[in-house]
Amino acid sequence: MVKIAVYNLEGEKTKDLELSDDVFGIKLKEEVVHQVYEALRANIRQPWAHSKDRGDVSGGGRKPWRQKGTGRARHGSNRSPIWSGGGVTFGPLKNRNYKQKINKKMNVQAVKMCLSDKVTDQKIVAVENFDFGGKTKALAGLCVKLPCANKNTIILSENVDEVLMRTARNVQKVDVLRAQDVNVVDLLNHQYLIVTPESIKLLEKRLTK
Repeated sequence: MVKIAVYNLEGEKTKDLELSDDVFGIKLKEEVVHQVYEALRANIRQPWAHSKDRGDVSGGGRKPWRQKGTGRARHGSNRSPIWSGGGVTFGPLKNRNYKQKINKKMNVQAVKMCLSDKVTDQKIVAVENFDFGGKTKALAGLCVKLPCANKNTIILSENVDEVLMRTARNVQKVDVLRAQDVNVVDLLNHQYLIVTPESIKLLEKRLTK
């Protein structure tokens, strides 16, 4: 049985919390995590780059000069890609689709692997609750006392807690997410997780359906 320490809001260890082996005891497969990570990154990518081909640029209403007798190469339009100011050949287009399909089971397994790896590295910290009374100083003071001090950290709440989000807004390197929403990108981009027993239950329920 996997266990993590539970701290009170003063940063003192009070007990141990048992975790499900089905969620927090999974063997890491880096190739699976990498594939899901790259797919998630691709799915949020926006095709901003866009170039105009010869049908989009202005000009080209008439032939630049007559076909024969000038001694110059023949041209039919100044919108040709070989002309300065002409269209672009094979340039990037804003209608490109970067999205990749992610197998649902693979996505769930990748999240489990990341969570299991963090447990192994002792980078999941549990606290009894998030009752900071809306005081940023209280949260910042707790973070200093925990192993995650000055590290990129996610606080996993049980629901959308506007008070907690405002409390954490000015604490450096700390973000707040719902336990139901955390994904592989979030887990790899942050070193530590701060959880409560309730958010752990929600994680286990979500990942063992």
